[in-house]
Amino acid sequence: MAEEHVVYVGNKPVMNYVLAALTQFNEGASEVVIKARGKAISRAVDVAEIVRNRFMPNVTVKSINIDTEELDSEGRRVNVSTIEIALEKQAS
Repeated sequence: MAEEHVVYVGNKPVMNYVLAALTQFNEGASEVVIKARGKAISRAVDVAEIVRNRFMPNVTVKSINIDTEELDSEGRRVNVSTIEIALEKQAS
């Protein structure tokens, strides 16, 4: 899958990421992956639900992957949870 169809969720307002996902769908992407880690995971879930329920009812959740990444933070190892939500546009 092309890397440009990925929305990385961080600390910005939820609607910024919703707009990014909608833009990619409107530009012809059939699938968009929403990625987040740590405290941004709940925001990523919100983005997926807002895209599906409020703006594009023909988009479904293709897959959800959860994982743990090990990061080095100030000399010590820290485990951080990650999520990838793949949204797929159905033919209408």
